[in-house]
Amino acid sequence: MEKRLNRTDLGFSLAFLLMLVIAIGAFFYGVKVGTDRAGGDSAETAQAAKPSEPSAPNAYQQQDLVSFYHTVFLPYREFQTSLFEAEDKWSDPSSDLAASLKELAKTADARYEKIRVAFVPASSPLLKQAQTDYLKSLKLFSESFSALSSTANQATGDQLLKAMGEQAFFKEGRKFALTAQNEYYSSMLKWASTVNMEIPGDYKTPAVLELSKWKTLPLVVKNKAIADYLSANSLFAGFLPHDLTARIDEFIRSGQADKMKQTTVGSIAELLTGTDAVRSGDFLASKSALYPNEQLPQLPFFIPDK
Repeated sequence: MEKRLNRTDLGFSLAFLLMLVIAIGAFFYGVKVGTDRAGGDSAETAQAAKPSEPSAPNAYQQQDLVSFYHTVFLPYREFQTSLFEAEDKWSDPSSDLAASLKELAKTADARYEKIRVAFVPASSPLLKQAQTDYLKSLKLFSESFSALSSTANQATGDQLLKAMGEQAFFKEGRKFALTAQNEYYSSMLKWASTVNMEIPGDYKTPAVLELSKWKTLPLVVKNKAIADYLSANSLFAGFLPHDLTARIDEFIRSGQADKMKQTTVGSIAELLTGTDAVRSGDFLASKSALYPNEQLPQLPFFIPDK
């Protein structure tokens, strides 16, 4: 006669079956999670191992650099010249500072519209970003001038210059201008690397650039290093990076660096800019003597007038 299970035995049996189901479920869940994680790790490893995409083959062509010069850089440069000329006039006590600021705001707005519609190829992203940063600079400068104009005539020219230098809009406008300039010179370096394989497409300027290293650099790399220096030190000036490059090389060639025991590019740059010893056009004045065989894009500010 078949023996029937009592309630206790039946309870143990059901509990055992339930634990078995849970164990089997946990096993398969663990397998799935482990598989998913392994797959994720493999995907991340493959992504990390994947080489970065090279620049487009038609990026940073000379024609792009030249077009940018005429449609973006030059209009901005015209605004910059107007600003420096206005600042020089503010030392005259009879100057209408408010009217001058309003005129500068109009000039910034006009150059903004001109640069905004300029075509810059997306295949050269540094140039595209430089255009954007020049536009940001102009917008911020316009806002700065408009804000300061309401009380400008209550101050002297020196007081206005001080207030402008401390104003957030002006400082940000200057920052974007220097960033855009840096991006333009970085684009020239990209171009140079496509025509001369010995020139790097990127250059990170060391915190301390020794003269022994500086002397070995191609001119286009030196210019990038100086653009970095100007950005890092917020030097928004009338001269261009290659003007300061030329003055540094003249300082070295003349023996002044050795005489004054200057061993770094930064210390010479600080000395020259601090004594107002750099002018727009310094590069052109000494190009033939200093750089007879250096490789540069055919941009107007690198070509002496004939």
